[in-house]
Amino acid sequence: MLVAQGGVKNSRIVGLFVFSLILLGIGLVAGLRGFIVGHEHVYGVTREVPWGILISTYVFWVVTSTGLCLTSSIGHVFGYKPMHPIASRSIFLAIATILSGFLAIGLELENPWRMPIWNVLSPNLKSNIWWMGTLYGAYLFFMLIEFGLIRLGKHKEASMAGLLGVVAGIAAHSNLGAVFGLLHAHEFWYGPYMPIYFIASAMMSGAAAIIFFTWLAYKLSGRQMEESMVKALQVTGKVYALLTAVVIFFTIWKIIASLAGKPHGKWETVMALMKGPYAFNFWVFEIFLGLVLPFLVVIGVRAKDINAMAYVAGLALLAIFVMRYDLVVGGQIVPHYHGMHIYGLPEYYHYFPSLSEWLVVLGSFGLFGSLFLWGEMAFDGHKEIHHH
Repeated sequence: MLVAQGGVKNSRIVGLFVFSLILLGIGLVAGLRGFIVGHEHVYGVTREVPWGILISTYVFWVVTSTGLCLTSSIGHVFGYKPMHPIASRSIFLAIATILSGFLAIGLELENPWRMPIWNVLSPNLKSNIWWMGTLYGAYLFFMLIEFGLIRLGKHKEASMAGLLGVVAGIAAHSNLGAVFGLLHAHEFWYGPYMPIYFIASAMMSGAAAIIFFTWLAYKLSGRQMEESMVKALQVTGKVYALLTAVVIFFTIWKIIASLAGKPHGKWETVMALMKGPYAFNFWVFEIFLGLVLPFLVVIGVRAKDINAMAYVAGLALLAIFVMRYDLVVGGQIVPHYHGMHIYGLPEYYHYFPSLSEWLVVLGSFGLFGSLFLWGEMAFDGHKEIHHH
């Protein structure tokens, strides 16, 4: 029987832990079947739309991971004491989310074992993908060191490891934005906007994850939230509102820039988002649930009502998942030869995830859920450890 430290049994956490492991198992089976049968037979991606929901799921997880690291670093690394109580859980969640992202992209690649081998034996310093793998590897390493030092109560040493993690995280994440932003062939992504947008939206995602999963952990364990944790989440709520406002600002200007003068590629993609096949995703999830509702609620309760903030943060995380999907898939749906009146060329390329892709996505959520719940049991609800 899995038991939290202190001998407190919690059947809800154990039950959800087992359920998460089942989801992980289903996802692994679906992913491994893809290696055996062939990715082209089980995944819905095509030559025209080669990046599907598994890439957007990877982006969702690593964006959230970087955001967890950066947002929690305000207290732990940069010394803002009211945010100290969220450090342990936030860093652990940053590790859990990056591993979930690695699972999604590992099962998406046809030969994932080549990456660690040729990353070392034949590095291509001009490749954004090479830098992405290397920097995220360094980021994960520093997160593991930081978490270990926090659990040992060595906060000074942990803050140094955390600073290195922040540097590696910003470098890795802005580089992930460059993976999209430097692709000339996909006009919707191309430009200096992407790396900056990725950092801003990462902190928004991270703040939402801190609020929601801290609240959820206390609900599942039945513990009363300490006053110091309440204050930490209230400060995190203010950070969340600020970063949501910044992302709203980015989104408005991205739309204006994509409509002014009807630039090829950008205009067609924004039309697909605003009144085309992705309009429901865009208006309901991205705009309302992802940006407008959380901002209005957090401002409305003045970042003091933890329950209200947790509800909208949970909805926002779902919306951010859809936001990443729209970004990745939406950037590929406009045909390369659009506007040339070529016979038989569709207005938009079509993509819809296959059952195997959905199962792998569920598997990545299963991995995250099992790690989150195991962390709550193994580390006694991430109670703050003071240096003796």
